Amino acid sequence: MGDITKDAIYIDAERRFADLETETKRLHDESRKYFEAINGMLDHQIEFSQACAEIYKPISGRASDPDSYVIDGNPEGIRACEEYEKIVQELKASLQPELELIESRVVKPADELSDIIKAIRKTAAKRDHKQVDYDRHKNTLKKLQEKKDKNLKDEKALYKAENDMEMATQEYEYFNNLLKEELPAMFGLEREFILPLFQSFYYMQLNVFYTLHEKMQSIDIGYFNLTNGIEEAFEEARGDTQAQTEALGMTKFKTTGGPRRPLSKFTTSRLAIENGRAGSTSSAASTSPSTRRLTMDGYDNPPPPYSTETKPSHSSALVASSAYGASDINRSPSTGSSWTSAAKAKAAPPPPKPKPKPGALRVGGAETVTALYDYEAQAEGDLSFSAGEVVEIVTRTGNENEWWVGKIGARQGQFPGNYVQLNS
Repeated sequence: MGDITKDAIYIDAERRFADLETETKRLHDESRKYFEAINGMLDHQIEFSQACAEIYKPISGRASDPDSYVIDGNPEGIRACEEYEKIVQELKASLQPELELIESRVVKPADELSDIIKAIRKTAAKRDHKQVDYDRHKNTLKKLQEKKDKNLKDEKALYKAENDMEMATQEYEYFNNLLKEELPAMFGLEREFILPLFQSFYYMQLNVFYTLHEKMQSIDIGYFNLTNGIEEAFEEARGDTQAQTEALGMTKFKTTGGPRRPLSKFTTSRLAIENGRAGSTSSAASTSPSTRRLTMDGYDNPPPPYSTETKPSHSSALVASSAYGASDINRSPSTGSSWTSAAKAKAAPPPPKPKPKPGALRVGGAETVTALYDYEAQAEGDLSFSAGEVVEIVTRTGNENEWWVGKIGARQGQFPGNYVQLNS
């Protein structure tokens, strides 16, 4: 590796030129971002008002129940959103000339300066290439000159190296001196270019802010109360909405994570509540306290009521149903004609929980049940229990798919009957 030529004056000028190149690109990018940000802000304001108008539009249940068509919207809010959208559209039209000035007086001049800088950068790259050639020929000539015993071939090589060195010196010095002389002049022109550009951008920003402030300050939409603070106006508009929302039962719906109860063999419908989850069908509520919530929709063939006799097993129920042939039990067409094949294909139900000791089945002669699954209270007045716990019955119906009332110690409440098993 030979000597490398270094020009301190050019190195300093090239460093300043690299900074100018970076800042010019940044000026162009940031002015473009400002132009797009103002347009984007106004577009987002328009889309925001449109989204609020959609929320304010009437909500009815006619898609699910044609008889429940009830208009429950906010026409005043919709009109306010439409007025606001119109104001922002007018504001966008008013700002368009100012934004076009930013494009023509800031972005476009920055583009032109970038083109000039690119041309200078190409000249600087060519100067660097000429320096590499100059150093290479200089080192070659130096080696040949320092050789002591030269033959005819060396003399010819020395002559050629001197000519190449002279040519490389001329080319290198031309580009090097050109940049050393003209880059400082360009740096002086940079100040004259940046100052009016900055002033134009500053005053155009002032015009944009003034137009925005004047237009927004003159908004007079009766739906909005601009005399209160933001938090005060929000609390006033919200009212007791939060309390009404928290009073809804579905906001407190939880899951227990326990095993799922298998479907009843008497129907293909899903239970309205299974393992603390809402089923796919809606429940019909009764007016009596003991049946205010049903865990299963009404069906054509309800299961037989509980009695003191032992419940029939699953296999005996299948045998009885096949013996009756065409019974009243509804079957899906997809189950085929054989209940036996359907029983084989159906997943086996989970094994029952171990029964408690005989002494714990009845408390003082009261009727008791054993919990098959975990249940967590879904609303106030419900009774929570874990699988295997014994619950003393207070009141119950003959339908296990309804809500029963029981107690565990001092706790009393309602629970789904299909979560427990009667103790004989």
